[in-house]
Amino acid sequence: MLIHPAPPPTRRAEPLTHVLGDGQVLTSQTDLARYASDASPYRLMPRAVAMPRDSDDVAAVFRFASEHGRRVVLRAAGTSLNGQAQGEDILLDVRRNFEHVSVEDEARIVRAGPGVVLARANVRLFRHDRILGPDPSSAVAACIGGVVANNASGAACGITDNSYRTVESVRAVLPTGTVVDTAAPDADDRLAAAEPELVAELCTIRDELRADTELADRVRSKFAIKNTNGYRLDAFLDEDRPSRILRGLLVGSQGTLGFLDEIVMRTVPRGRMQATAFLRFPDLASAAGAVPALVDLGARAVELMDNLSIRCTRTIEGAPAWMEEIGEDDAALLVECRASDETDLEVFEKAANELLSGVPGCRGTFTRDPEVAHGYWAVRKGLLTALGANRPSGTILLGEDVCVAPRRVAEAIVAISEALQRHGFDSSVAGHAAAGNLHFSMVFDPAAAEDVERYRRCLDEIVDLVLDRFDGSLKGEHGTGRNMAPYVRREWGTRLLEYMRRIKDAVDPAGILGDGVIFTDDPLAHVRDLKTIPSIDPVVDDCIECGFCEPVCPSGDVTTTPRQRIVLGREIARRGTDDGGLRQEHDYAAVDTCAGDSSCAVACPVGIDTGKAMKKYRAARNTPTAERVALALARRWTAVEACTRILLGAARLVSRTVGDRPLQLITRFARRLGGNDLVPEWLPETPGPAKPVRGSGPRPDDAAAVYFTACVNRIFGTPRDRDDTTVTRAVLSLAERAGLQLWLPPDVAGSCCSTVWHSKGFTDAHRHAANDLLERIWEWSDGGRLPVVVDAASCTLGVLNDIPPVLTGVNRERHAALTVVDALSWARSELLPRLSVRRRVERAVLHPTCAMQQLGLSADLSTLTAAISDEVVEPLEATCCGFAGDRGFLHREVTEGATRRESAEVREADADLHLSGNRPCELGLEHATGMPYESALVALDRATRSD
Repeated sequence: MLIHPAPPPTRRAEPLTHVLGDGQVLTSQTDLARYASDASPYRLMPRAVAMPRDSDDVAAVFRFASEHGRRVVLRAAGTSLNGQAQGEDILLDVRRNFEHVSVEDEARIVRAGPGVVLARANVRLFRHDRILGPDPSSAVAACIGGVVANNASGAACGITDNSYRTVESVRAVLPTGTVVDTAAPDADDRLAAAEPELVAELCTIRDELRADTELADRVRSKFAIKNTNGYRLDAFLDEDRPSRILRGLLVGSQGTLGFLDEIVMRTVPRGRMQATAFLRFPDLASAAGAVPALVDLGARAVELMDNLSIRCTRTIEGAPAWMEEIGEDDAALLVECRASDETDLEVFEKAANELLSGVPGCRGTFTRDPEVAHGYWAVRKGLLTALGANRPSGTILLGEDVCVAPRRVAEAIVAISEALQRHGFDSSVAGHAAAGNLHFSMVFDPAAAEDVERYRRCLDEIVDLVLDRFDGSLKGEHGTGRNMAPYVRREWGTRLLEYMRRIKDAVDPAGILGDGVIFTDDPLAHVRDLKTIPSIDPVVDDCIECGFCEPVCPSGDVTTTPRQRIVLGREIARRGTDDGGLRQEHDYAAVDTCAGDSSCAVACPVGIDTGKAMKKYRAARNTPTAERVALALARRWTAVEACTRILLGAARLVSRTVGDRPLQLITRFARRLGGNDLVPEWLPETPGPAKPVRGSGPRPDDAAAVYFTACVNRIFGTPRDRDDTTVTRAVLSLAERAGLQLWLPPDVAGSCCSTVWHSKGFTDAHRHAANDLLERIWEWSDGGRLPVVVDAASCTLGVLNDIPPVLTGVNRERHAALTVVDALSWARSELLPRLSVRRRVERAVLHPTCAMQQLGLSADLSTLTAAISDEVVEPLEATCCGFAGDRGFLHREVTEGATRRESAEVREADADLHLSGNRPCELGLEHATGMPYESALVALDRATRSD
C-alpha cells in the first residue's frame, strides 16, 4: 500500500480531488515541498500536485482550471534549468503514468509517452544502431516530453536532428481539453470542427507572416542557429496545414500550449564506430579557433571547456590524466566523429591529426575504446553539477546558454568571459562549440540584494552583447523559462512578439498553462522566487538539484527521490521550528523509505550519496536504549542467527498448515505496536531456515581461498518448491568440482559484515561487528595471504566500502592488506574455466543488483548466466530492487514500486531461470514479479553436476 502523510488540518480541501479522486491529488506538506524545486534556481510552492492517469485526466484538469480560473504547470523529470516546471497553483506530474514506448519501422520510428527517460529509449535503439536526435547532457534523467517541449538539443544534434526536425507527429491535449492527433489523415478536419477559431487564427498568422517577406526572412535567420527563446514561428513557413503548424508550435512550447500525450519521433543513425579525443590546448583562443576546421572534417560533436571547467571536472571518473597538470590558461575540446564505416573513420582521424599537429601546444589522441570515450563524456556531462559542487555555501548556480553563428564562437567566448569578469563572476564558459552554443554559469547569493542586482546587471549586458554584437539567440537549447521571459521582446521585437502572443491566446484562451514561463510584463521576474540553499549536511550540500539521481532511485515512485530528500531537508531548514509538520512527514517520506543503496551516488556526477545522509538521520533518531540493544544483539549474533532460523521454521510450518494470512495479520499488528521501521512484515515468498553451517575444520595447507558465507545465506534456506541447494552448498560444491580447496572457517557463525547495523544508523553495533569481522578475516586469511570469497554482493560491498571508516587503526591497516572478492567474480575467473556445463536452458533473465553495479560485477553475472543459457535477458528497466537487506520486509511498497517497470519485462520474457547474486534481492524480486529468483551460483552448480 502506498502511504502518503495526511495533509495538515489547516489546509483547505482541494476541489481538484473531485475531478481526479483523492489518490491522484497530493496536498501534503511533503508533497508540495518536494515539487517546489527542480534543477532551476527557482522555488515556487504549488497549491496541489495532480497525478493524471491518462490523457482524459489531463483534459479534465485543463477544463477544471479553465472553469475555475486556476493555473497549471506541466512537469516531467524536472531537469529544466530555467523554471519551466514550476508554478504556484496546480502542478501536473506527467511522468509517472506516461512511460509507454515502442520501437517501430525497423527502429526508424519511436512512439513514446512524455514520461519516458530519453536514455532508456535510446537503449532500445542501440541494438539497431539508431538513436533519437536530441542528446542533452541530462539525457540520463530528462523525459522525452520535456525534451520535445523545450526543443532540447545537445552536443551532436545541432539544428538538423533536434526535436523540431525529428518529431513526426504528436497526440496532444490542448488547454481547452481538445485532443488532436496530428498524424490522423483527417486531423485538419477534426481540429477545425473542435477548434474553428484556433484554426482560423493559425491560417491568418501563416498568411500574414508569409506575405511580410522582411519578417519571414528574419524568422528564418533566427532559426538558422539554435534558438529556443519563444515559439517556433518558422512552423508557419515550413508547414501549410493547420495541424502540422500546430505540431511545429507544440515543439519548444515549454508546456504553455498543451500536453504531449504521445510523441512519434524519427530516429537517426547512431554510428556504430566512434573516434573520440579529449584535446588539451594552451589557451581558449586556440581551442576555439580549431572548432570550424574540425566540423568541416566531419566531427559530429566538438565540445569546448575553458580552464575553470577543466579544474572543476578533473576529479570525475574518466577524466584524462593530463587534466591533473593543467596550466592557468589551458582549455580543452572534446571531439567525436561517428561513422558506420571504418574507412570513413580512418579518413577523419588522419585529417584531424594533421590539422591538430599544426596547432602549437595541442595534446591528445583519438581513441576508439568505448569505455574511455564514455569516461570523457561523463566529464563533459557532469560539468554543471561539478560547477555547482564547487560553489560557496549558501549560493546558487544559474546556468545560461546563448548561441551565435558557429564562425563567431571564438569571438563570442572572449566577449562573454570579459563581461562576466567585469561584474565579478569567476564563471566557466563552455558548450557545444560546433553549433555556436555557449553555456556559462553565474554563482551568487540569492539572499543578498547586492548579489542579485549584480547578476541582473551582468545579464543585461550579456543580453545586449549577444543580440546587438552577434545577432545571436538568448536561449540555444534550454528554453525561455522564467529567467529569460523578461527578454523575449528584446530578442524578437514587438511585431514578432505580438505573433507569439496571438498564438498563445488562440491555443490557450483562458491562459491556464505555464503562466510566466515565456511571457511576462514584469521586468524583474527573473530575479523573483529565487531559492535559498541552506546548509543541511556536508554529504549533500553540494547538490544543485539537477535530478540525475532520480531514475535510479527505488523509492522515487513511492515517496521521494534523492533530490527530493535534499529539497525537503532544505525546506525544513528554511522553516525552522515552525515547519507545519514537515519534519514528522519527512521521517517516513525521506528517511524510512530510503533504500540507502548508494545508487544515487553512482548516478550523480559528483558522487553525492543521499543514502549516507539518510543513515545519519536514522542514527540521530536512535535512542541510547536502542543503541544498547543493537550492540547487545551484534555481540550475540550467533544466537540471533539461531533464533531467527527457529522463527523462520515455525513461520514456514504455519504457512504450510493454514496459509500466509494469519502470519500477515500477526506481523501487521506487531508493526502497529513496535513501529513499521523495526518490525518486519511477513511476505509469502520468505524462505524457510537454512541448516546450520558447519565449518571445514582447520585451514588446509592447500587452501585456494577462504569462504565467508554471509549471514543472510546462513539464515535463509532455499525458496519453497525448490531443491535444497543453498548458496553455501553450491559454492562449496562448485569449488570441489573445479578441483580447488575452498576453506569454510569453523567459527564463521556469528560473523557479520555489519551492513544491517550500518543501514539502520546503529553506530556502536556497526563498529563492533565491523572490527569483529575484520579480526576474524585477518586470522582466517593467514594475515591476508589468502583471498576471501564473499557470497552476497551487498556484503562484499559492505566489507570493502562500509566497514573501513569504523575500524580501529590496526584493523584499518589490516583491511588494506586483504584481498576480498565476490563469489560471482571468483566463480567466473577461477571456477568456470575448470567446469563442464552439462545442462543448458533456453533463456535466463538476470538482475544485476545495485551492489554489483558499484563493484563492477554485472559482467561476471552475465558471463556465468551465458555459460548455462542460450539467451541472456537483462531487463532494460533493471535498477535497484529496493529490498535493501531487510527494508523490503519493513516497507514492501518500496520494492513493489522500484520493480514495477522491470517486473513487466520479466513476465514477458518467459524465461527458464531468473538469476541474481544476493539473497534479499532475490526474495524481493520474487515477491514483486512472482518468478522464482535464485543465485546464479546455485544455477551454475545445478548445470555442472554429473548426475
